[in-house]
Amino acid sequence: MTTWQPTERGLSDLLQLLHQAINPTDGQNVQERLEYFNTIPDYNSYLVYILTQMPQEDQYVRSVAGLTLKNNIRTHFTSIPQEVMDYVKESCLQHMGDPDVGKSVSLVMAAVMARGQVQNWPQALQVILDNLNDPSPLVVENALNTLHRICEDCAEELDNNIRGVNPLEFIIPKLITFFDHPNCKLRSQAIMSVNHFILLRSESLMRRMTGFLHSLFHRATDDDVGVRKAVCQSLVSLLEVCHDALLPQLDTIVDYMIYSTQSDDSELALEACEFWFVFAEQDELRGYLRPYLSKIIPVLLGGMIYSEIDLLMLGGDEDDAHVADTDQDIKPRFHKPSVTGESRSQPNNNQSNTSLDDSEDEDEDDYDIDDDSDEASEWSLRKCSAATLDILCTSFKADVVGLLMPLLKTELESSDWLHRECGILALGAAAEGGISDIALHLPELVPYLLTHMNDPKPLVRSITCWTLGRYCHWIVQVSRQSLEARKLYFEPLVQVLLQRILDNNKRVQDAACSAFLRLEEEALEDLVPYLEPILGTLSSAFRKYQKRNLLLLYDTISTLAGAVDHALNTPQFINIIMPPLIQKWQEISDESIDIFPLLECISCVTSALAKGFTPFAEPVYFRSISIVLRTLRDCQAANMDPSMEPPNKDFMVVALDLLSNIVQALNTDVEPLVAKTSPPIAHFLSVCLMDDVGEVRQAAFALLGDLAISCFEHIQIILPDCMPSLLQQIIPQTEEVSVCNNATWAAGEIALKWGANIQPYVEPLLQRLLPILADPTTQRTLMENSAITIGRLGLVFPNVVAGHLDSFVRPWLVALTPIRDNDEKSSAFKGLCEMINVNPQGAINHFPILCTAIAKYQRPPKELCESFASILGGYKNMLGDEQWQQTLASMPQDVSAALHGNYGV
Repeated sequence: MTTWQPTERGLSDLLQLLHQAINPTDGQNVQERLEYFNTIPDYNSYLVYILTQMPQEDQYVRSVAGLTLKNNIRTHFTSIPQEVMDYVKESCLQHMGDPDVGKSVSLVMAAVMARGQVQNWPQALQVILDNLNDPSPLVVENALNTLHRICEDCAEELDNNIRGVNPLEFIIPKLITFFDHPNCKLRSQAIMSVNHFILLRSESLMRRMTGFLHSLFHRATDDDVGVRKAVCQSLVSLLEVCHDALLPQLDTIVDYMIYSTQSDDSELALEACEFWFVFAEQDELRGYLRPYLSKIIPVLLGGMIYSEIDLLMLGGDEDDAHVADTDQDIKPRFHKPSVTGESRSQPNNNQSNTSLDDSEDEDEDDYDIDDDSDEASEWSLRKCSAATLDILCTSFKADVVGLLMPLLKTELESSDWLHRECGILALGAAAEGGISDIALHLPELVPYLLTHMNDPKPLVRSITCWTLGRYCHWIVQVSRQSLEARKLYFEPLVQVLLQRILDNNKRVQDAACSAFLRLEEEALEDLVPYLEPILGTLSSAFRKYQKRNLLLLYDTISTLAGAVDHALNTPQFINIIMPPLIQKWQEISDESIDIFPLLECISCVTSALAKGFTPFAEPVYFRSISIVLRTLRDCQAANMDPSMEPPNKDFMVVALDLLSNIVQALNTDVEPLVAKTSPPIAHFLSVCLMDDVGEVRQAAFALLGDLAISCFEHIQIILPDCMPSLLQQIIPQTEEVSVCNNATWAAGEIALKWGANIQPYVEPLLQRLLPILADPTTQRTLMENSAITIGRLGLVFPNVVAGHLDSFVRPWLVALTPIRDNDEKSSAFKGLCEMINVNPQGAINHFPILCTAIAKYQRPPKELCESFASILGGYKNMLGDEQWQQTLASMPQDVSAALHGNYGV
């Protein structure tokens, strides 16, 4: 035993502090003093001494010592002296069975294992296994509790050899023997402990799978719900990673899980429902799942009905729009910096939320169908059932819809609102995967849903909003086909959603805004004829909404601005939507994080209004400048004084993004504002371009590029200093792809305006950009912007870039041919033409794809038509008559005219 003794003074001081920790008058002061003790090398020896060697002390004091010790080990393990750690270990091993503090000792031992790794304390495992055979039930209980925690925290470490022995060879057989222990708590702990090794496919468990399953099935009818929950968790894990083991008993298991899914215990029912969720997700199991669909679908439908406990937790069955939200009601929100480039100039694009991910963002909140509180946002039987039905409809389509529709008819026609609500939820859950088969029923179902938007029950109104949101695509598509369909479906949907946006129930407001967001994304310019009532409703919502739904209102306005774009730019519409935004802008201080979503919203509206934003630009512009400058000053102060809290740089990011949108919207008309900026905008922008936070650099490069377009003279002075930094950001395979993208785009804009001055940077830029273009895994938007910038460099210095033509022209054309025709694309193609004129041999091997690119150009500007004609005319003598005639036949009319007029074709 390690010899260590506390000093009387040290022990007395610490005991006094631990007593204060139980009933603190100043909790923060106590925690700070406890944290200060970590500077004392043997502080943790004192804690374990109080925990294990002082039975005369109050049990709570000893437990607080144990909890503090556990936290110290997890946080400060690497700085605890080895002799102190040895004393802690020895003391814990001797007191695992202590009737008063055994549980606290268990926590400490698990923390040591988690931080010190299992292989550094193998004797602890041996003592724990020995204690599992102890005649004292308390010793056994503490030992299994400790082992359970270690299995949870250190599963992978336990599945490795320690000094030539795999601990699981002894642990798993011992745990399986506890499946039949008289104590139900120990039975469930033993099963849950083994569960941690299923997902790892531990060899020690796989070799004992037959015995494990036999013992597990024996517990399937256990009297204790906790044990049955653990059994269900095992079956779910087995289905996920080694379903072959379950297939021989699948009929029995399916019946058992169906029975368990219908349990009155909600936690057990949820664990069982997870089985269907996992079953449905795995394509390779589809053939095994199909025969059971007729049994499963009704059970899932039953799982979607609100329980009495659900309703008690949800509350909100009343008019509560006037009730202020608490801070706990507000989910954390993070600003997303804008991404620049080709996509930003496309209409109907919400720039501030542009993602560099080519795939559509998954809607993480798709099944936050009852999300109005912390409790309601938790995964539940209802949400799991709905999500599982969604997957089944996607996998089995007509098979599931055929089973579902008769059941839905019964639910939707029920006199019980709970069943009607459940039917509407199920209809929404089936929307994505089953739409092709459900579409036959939608002419009848959509009017039914529209009617239930006025249901007296708020929960019915809110779920109906959610379900209609999931059918927006069908409603928009069918309404575009005939005026009758528009009158039947689209216009009533717009009208009823606007009514529900002003509902007196906050949950309904939330659901209505979310549904309207989906409608905006689907309908786009189809909403233009209805802008006046839409904007009037959204403006009225500012006066009605509490803090939580106000965030969603900002998103709704932002998405609308992206959907209708410049159609918003009329005095009538500006006078409706801008006053409430400006009022909120005046109410919120620069230091409040509430300004983030507001400024994001104003950014999107600014893009849509373009020069229509001019009357509001000056105060918004200079306030954004002020926010950036204040954040930079706070950063400088924090760097000089480490005791200061560093500022939240999101303030700077959101302000830079808004400045970028103002510059883009006003274009050259922004010059007077930029000229009045003090200190000059270029000075602090150059600091932001080198910030250590990627989001700041991302926003700063976007603003740099916009300023290059609108008022180049104001940034020209800093370019010699900025270009090396810009080059450093253009990195192939970078993790900060959005920063790389914005820097790449800005380089192209600078090249157009700086002209000959960019010559020293052309080759260095090409060395960065060409590998990006050559890599097929490059993210799409970055690929497009790289191609555009290479084209613009070729426009300015064709003699330099043309030498690389053969190495990049094919991926260049592949990247830019599909994108929408615009000024950026035209300038890039003009540059390509200049390069081909300098080095026609560099592109001759890629002539067919070049012709395809030209042929797909919708309406090339006149100057570009001349350039296309020039390069095609230059290739005439290199081609045979047949290929030349085919080329002529494929050209756009304007290009053909240019060829005939200038080249006598």
